[in-house]
Amino acid sequence: MIRVMLTGFCAALFFSTTFILNRAMSLEGGHWFWSASLRYLYMFIFLVLGLSVACRGQLQALFREYMHHWKFWTLSGSVGFGGFYALLCLAAEHTPGWVVATTWQLTILASLVVLRGFGKTFSAKVWGYSLAVFFGVALVNLSQAENMQWQTILMGTLPVLGAAFCYPLGNQLVWEAQNRNPRLPKVDQEVLRSGFRKVLLLTTGSMPFWLLLYCLIRPPLPSTEQAAGVALVALFSGIIATTLFLNARHMAHNAGQLAAADATQASEVLFALVGEILFLGAPTPGVTGLLGILITIAGLVAYVRHDQ
Repeated sequence: MIRVMLTGFCAALFFSTTFILNRAMSLEGGHWFWSASLRYLYMFIFLVLGLSVACRGQLQALFREYMHHWKFWTLSGSVGFGGFYALLCLAAEHTPGWVVATTWQLTILASLVVLRGFGKTFSAKVWGYSLAVFFGVALVNLSQAENMQWQTILMGTLPVLGAAFCYPLGNQLVWEAQNRNPRLPKVDQEVLRSGFRKVLLLTTGSMPFWLLLYCLIRPPLPSTEQAAGVALVALFSGIIATTLFLNARHMAHNAGQLAAADATQASEVLFALVGEILFLGAPTPGVTGLLGILITIAGLVAYVRHDQ
């Protein structure tokens, strides 16, 4: 459990760059579609080049796997990567990054709902820990929301609510297939031994989603600054963070550990808040925010103790 949690925390640190950089790009006028789609285009290029250098045979095996089960990987990639990140970037267009980060913590509860849909069961304590973590991170950012209008918060809440369900659903589809769920295709177990390979398959699966979305939106071309900013997001969040997170979930051996891995992502809001204070001039949290930090830490520690 400790290895699962520590790996999840490292993933959350890199994931937090998404909220800061996406908000910075939106303030400069960049369209949310490019912030979302270019990230996965960069990821695809980085991953293909990396595997080409490391082991060309692995790259060929991955694309064979995708072609054999293209419907599954397109569905998983479109939901877990496409729908998830498009909605997050849309939210960043309307509200500060810390609001997006706060609302994103709904994924803690959404993960339990998704896992429950796949037949997983949890004790009442697990639900209680998730509620405590969510309440804590909400307090951290609600302490900053005193001067915001509810319309602004709503514009950032609804898209992230959808994203909070898309991400665990896409990831859980892969986990279920890897663990031989009879209702899903028999994916190549050897190919999926590392999170790095799973990220490439899911990224490839999201490409039809981005092409379709472009045809529907027809956004103006991105600026050079936005293209460079998205490249950083792709590296830090898309490759490093996602690989770490998928590895954390791969370490899990039961439903409680899966839920704990997902819950570590609550720390994203703490990292994002510190980042916005340092780079975007956000105010520091008051007493309410500090109380939220303590509740969040207590909830995450409770996850570790629960499995021991």
